[in-house]
Amino acid sequence: MKKLLLATAVAALSVSAANAAPTVYGKAFLAADYENAEFDAAGNNMYDEDTVQINSHSSRIGLKGSEAMTANTDVIYRLEYGTSLDGDNATFTNRDTYLGLVNKQFGEFRVGKNQSSLARIDNVVVNQGYWDNLGQTENESEVVSALNMADSNRINSSVIWTAPKYNNLPLELSAMYSSDDQNGNDDAGFGVAMLFDQGTGFTAGIAYDKDQNIDGEIIRGTATVDLGKYMAAPVTLGALYQVGDYDGGEKDEKGLVISAQMGLNNFARPAAVYAQYNKTDNLNGYNNADSDQIVVGGKYFFKDNIIAHAYAGVNNADNVSYSYTDSSLDYTVSGDARVVVVGTGLEYLF
Repeated sequence: MKKLLLATAVAALSVSAANAAPTVYGKAFLAADYENAEFDAAGNNMYDEDTVQINSHSSRIGLKGSEAMTANTDVIYRLEYGTSLDGDNATFTNRDTYLGLVNKQFGEFRVGKNQSSLARIDNVVVNQGYWDNLGQTENESEVVSALNMADSNRINSSVIWTAPKYNNLPLELSAMYSSDDQNGNDDAGFGVAMLFDQGTGFTAGIAYDKDQNIDGEIIRGTATVDLGKYMAAPVTLGALYQVGDYDGGEKDEKGLVISAQMGLNNFARPAAVYAQYNKTDNLNGYNNADSDQIVVGGKYFFKDNIIAHAYAGVNNADNVSYSYTDSSLDYTVSGDARVVVVGTGLEYLF
């Protein structure tokens, strides 16, 4: 009898452990990037870099999983950390880290460090590697503090709710609240987002954010269309428009992204080419601080999880800031920046 009870207990523990076992996942992305970056102020060349670098782009490792708590409610969790395979940053940094609940009637709640609700409608950006600089909190270039419009960050001490589907309506509704001071003010932040997608190849989204990604308000709209759903053209087009109202800013920051990606059928494995144009006026709310960016690239799937990348792009920014140190004194000057990067790399997903 004791042996039977022991065997039953071991079996029960094994089933419980199996149900709670997390999924280990991650991304390793290394690239060789030729970088040419310049900054000119009043006709003086303040910065000039011309080099080939080995860079790690958004490499990460994480644990995620879920477990039934009741018949209608599951516990969900994710612990995701970014790292640099090239060794430039030897530490792990928090990405999405949360604990939450999913209920069939009340929807999904995630509490912890979450991407803001702006990210819930961003399926327009197609750039990869170095030029995936809309969607990251750090710019690869050391030239200027901002070369593109404000984007979604991961927000500390936040809760984001995703509404359950109602009568199979093709809408995803999200709302977010953050209790921590994100931008040096005393106000809590919040945001909402709604994405329309009925599976026909067309999507449209709108989002509002206050005192989370910037000290102020952001309104973003997006739209995509998969032409392959309507004609014999394996092309997906996307557009994003955004207005950022910075508290104390001189002007509203206005950003536009237009993208196109086309699948290639004349290869043994899936492949695609893409192009993306970014235009930002009044960067960070400063009048006449503008930038234009154009990138072209391609990717080839050796396997679904092993992807080769190649890309080339240029960003020109006018009337932006550059900070430097001279004789132990810190200076900030205004001028024009130009960044050119051509790169190739390998991405491994696990």
